[in-house]
Amino acid sequence: MAEDGSVQSQNIWPISNFYFSVDIGDQKDLAFQEINGLDAESKVIEYRHGNSPQFSTIKMPGMFSSGNVTLKKGVFVKDNRFWTWFNSIKMNTIKRETVVIKLLDEAGAPTMTWTLNNAFPTKISGVDLKSEGGEVAVESLEIAHEGIVIANE
Repeated sequence: MAEDGSVQSQNIWPISNFYFSVDIGDQKDLAFQEINGLDAESKVIEYRHGNSPQFSTIKMPGMFSSGNVTLKKGVFVKDNRFWTWFNSIKMNTIKRETVVIKLLDEAGAPTMTWTLNNAFPTKISGVDLKSEGGEVAVESLEIAHEGIVIANE
């Protein structure tokens, strides 16, 4: 039976990227404007043994690594969560948190989840101030983590 458009099929349309939520530690459903850096890669190891009849290397998968994740949000009155977490860094001592990013469907149910293990802040960027601007004040937090786990709900 052909699709008549009366019900949106989950199999035809991709998921939109604008409806998401973030949990950092015990702080649930935090509001963010933008999230970047949800990626992982495997380093390539090239190897050739001395008596190989081929004059080229073979490639093997090596160590996995993940880039830092950047979270951007609007500045609200008396909301210093980013700065408080960042200022807790003391000579290799930091409270690491689990960060859970959920992509939500139209009903608000998670369809895809990224879990960042042992995350901690590495960089915080305050707002850009401009006397002639009319934009919303946005700050960003860059966090490092020790691995990303992706789950489809």
